[in-house]
Amino acid sequence: MTPKLGLVLGSGSARGWAHIGVLRELAAAGYSPDIVCGCSIGAFVGAAYANGDLDKLEHWVRSLTWQEVLTLLDVSLIGGLIKGDKLIAFFERHFVDRNFPDLPLPFACVATDLATGHEVWLREGSVAAAVRASIALPGLFRPVARDGQLLVDGGLVNPVPVSLARTLGADVVIAVDLGSDIVGKALRKNGQNESFLSSLKQNLVQRFGLGELDELPSLVSVLTTSIHIMQTRIARSRLAGEPADVLLSPRLAHLALMDYHRANEAISEGRETVKRMLPAIQSVLPR
Repeated sequence: MTPKLGLVLGSGSARGWAHIGVLRELAAAGYSPDIVCGCSIGAFVGAAYANGDLDKLEHWVRSLTWQEVLTLLDVSLIGGLIKGDKLIAFFERHFVDRNFPDLPLPFACVATDLATGHEVWLREGSVAAAVRASIALPGLFRPVARDGQLLVDGGLVNPVPVSLARTLGADVVIAVDLGSDIVGKALRKNGQNESFLSSLKQNLVQRFGLGELDELPSLVSVLTTSIHIMQTRIARSRLAGEPADVLLSPRLAHLALMDYHRANEAISEGRETVKRMLPAIQSVLPR
């Protein structure tokens, strides 16, 4: 009997466009996942893939400029810098606007209950609403109220949810960890990212009259570095107890949290990662 292949797409903000490259290169090598699970940006990409929208998603992300990224952000100072409504509305219109049972491929994602700290597996109801909860990065995106819970990014508890794929029936799991080379590198200066932050700062100043906001870049850097450290340590701990059969670790430390406009680099590295690990994949899934 052919083993069921589960693909787990981990959290990692803009680095998550590497998941598109992983999916493309796996397909080129003749591997198609039977089950897809994701966390945060991995949920975003995984949902689009499970709905058959990968071509559309790749075309969109490759064309993104940082100015266009800004147009998707509805700035708020309540619960987070970004409400996320515009992003998910765009997602619903162009990619996924259906319930979980209606997806062509089994899919599930992870969020965190802000009140209890418990891991929440999202497998029912609206796919777009579940993705919105899974990507609600604390401090940046507003938490999401769902079924009496207040949900935030699943990366707080399970950044690479191998356990979820196993529960859904995966016999062999390939997992993508986007944070393996991140810690200690997030505070460096990055010209492209500074442009994005400068525009975000001007947006805040214009909307809320907050003055110069000279410290915004440093605040964002501290926040993102802290999240990277936390998620990397959690991922390593969870993967040690719940290992994947093959772990893919794209080298993405040069990409910052909000570098969604640099998809070409991320996708390329995703493809290269699969090529490097193809012998390991073939050893657990012989053709």
